[in-house]
Amino acid sequence: MKHAITGFLALCFVGSAGFPQPAGPDADAIWKEFVAAVKGGTLAPEQIRPLYGVPKETLLEHLNGLKRASDANSSWPDWDSPEVFPVGDLVHFIVKIRIGPETTTDRCFSFIKEGGRWYYGHMEGIFIRLDKTPQPPTSNFPDVTDETKAWQREEIYWSELVQHYLAVAQKNGKRFALDLLKSGPGYFVGAKSWVPFLPPERAFILYLCWEQSRLRGNLVVLEKLTDEEAVVSLQTHFFFLYKRATHLRQWIPFEEYKQIFETIWQDRAQAAGWNLAIEYKDPECLQVVLHFTRKNSAPAAPQPTREPA
Repeated sequence: MKHAITGFLALCFVGSAGFPQPAGPDADAIWKEFVAAVKGGTLAPEQIRPLYGVPKETLLEHLNGLKRASDANSSWPDWDSPEVFPVGDLVHFIVKIRIGPETTTDRCFSFIKEGGRWYYGHMEGIFIRLDKTPQPPTSNFPDVTDETKAWQREEIYWSELVQHYLAVAQKNGKRFALDLLKSGPGYFVGAKSWVPFLPPERAFILYLCWEQSRLRGNLVVLEKLTDEEAVVSLQTHFFFLYKRATHLRQWIPFEEYKQIFETIWQDRAQAAGWNLAIEYKDPECLQVVLHFTRKNSAPAAPQPTREPA
C-alpha cells in the first residue's frame, strides 16, 4: 500500500533524533510565523508544499476549520506551547487545541525547511507516540485509543481494497472487479458457525450487527428483528472515510465507491436468504439503513428509523 498518500499516516519518531529537542530559533520562528499566518488568514499557496499528496486547497480548508474553531472558542493561547520534533529537513509540531467548550483535538503540523525558508507540508490527527517507547528489550509500546485504532484498521483495509479493485477494474472491467468482492457465502458460514444458538437467518442479522460494531467500530442500531424482517441502522467508517480521507476522493468517484458497499452487502444478504433494500438518509451516506426481508416474503418499503443515541 502506498502509505505516502494515506490519511492515516502514523508519525513515528524513534531513536535519539526523534526525541523532543529544544526548539532553536529556526523552529521557534517557523511556528510563530505559521500561527500568525493561520490566525490572520494570510498563509500563501506558495508557502505550502504537500508532503503526502493532499491538495493545497484541502490543507488550507483544514487550517481554516481550526482557525474558525479557535476564533469561536478564544483558544489561540493553546497554540503557544507545541512539542517540537526536528527530523532531518523536516520539523514537526504537536499541539492540543480546544475546538469546543469541552472538546480538544491533538494535531501534528509538519514543515519542510529548505534554503532558509519553511513550507507547510501536512496536518495529521493520528500519530503514535513511539518516541516514548522504553529502551530495548521491551514489549511495551505506546498505544492509541480504541476509537483511533478502529479508524486506522478501517482506513488501511478499505484503502488497500480500493487500490486492488481499481487495478483489477482497469484490466478486466468494473463488473469483474465487483464480482471479486463478493464473499456472501463465507460471511454466512461465519455467522452460522460463530452464532450456532439461533436460526441461521437470525444469526446472520445479529452477527452483522456484532461484526460491524465490535470488530469494525461502527455505530450500529438493530431497529427491528423478526423471522420475516430486520432493520439495521448503520453509521459506517466506509462512508466517513470517503468524506475525510482525501486520497479516496482522488482515486475513485463517489458513486463507484458506493457501488462497492452495495455489492458486498447485497451479496451477503442474498447468501443468507434475505432480500435487501438500502436507504441513505443523507447525500454523503453517513447514515445508512439496511432493510432486510425474507426471500419468500413480499418486499416492504423502508420504514422510518430513529436516530442513534
